[in-house]
Amino acid sequence: MKQHRTASNSQRESQIHIDKGSAYHQAGRATAIYLGNKLKRLPAVHFQIIITQQDEEGQHLSRLQDKYTAKVEGGRLIQSLPLSFSGLTQDFSWQQQEEFRSAFEADVINVLAGSLAEAKYIALRDDEVFNANLVNIAALRFYGGNADIELITDYMECFMPDKAERDRKLIELFLAAFSFVNKHSNWYAIAALAKYIRDQPKAVIGCEEVMALLESRLAA
Repeated sequence: MKQHRTASNSQRESQIHIDKGSAYHQAGRATAIYLGNKLKRLPAVHFQIIITQQDEEGQHLSRLQDKYTAKVEGGRLIQSLPLSFSGLTQDFSWQQQEEFRSAFEADVINVLAGSLAEAKYIALRDDEVFNANLVNIAALRFYGGNADIELITDYMECFMPDKAERDRKLIELFLAAFSFVNKHSNWYAIAALAKYIRDQPKAVIGCEEVMALLESRLAA
């Protein structure tokens, strides 16, 4: 009986394949949301990792090796972007403005961390150099970052009306995200979560589940 259950579980896991790049992307984002926000002493925010079947060109893939994709749902401190950052915060106290600015910047860093984690995984896999000069903001489109870049563009256009100032701030946030992903302890946690995502044949990995795993890796 035990042998039968093991075979059944093994067969089920073999039918679910999540691309490693996608797993690292979502692990990077989730790790930044939890650990990054916690380090900045920002409010806790709910998120979960959703795993769904992926279609290619509208057609279902082989039943022997179904492909799935992972995606972080939630996790944003600023759920709805205002028309303008300055317009919303003009009547805020200095402290309120700083808190809102910190949340705003954290959301951008956390989104960037996803694409950067995928980029670092691919660089390590291919025995290539991973640095901020080679993997720049524009290059993130090659690492599952199209939707991320669109979201970041929305954030930054709301944040700063002046393009030159906006570009400077985005580089600053990009380097902060790069530093987070490249830090050894954070990368260890990201890699562990990416493996967990690939090893868990389930539709949803809850926030508490992710947090417990990340905390256990930090303790180790």
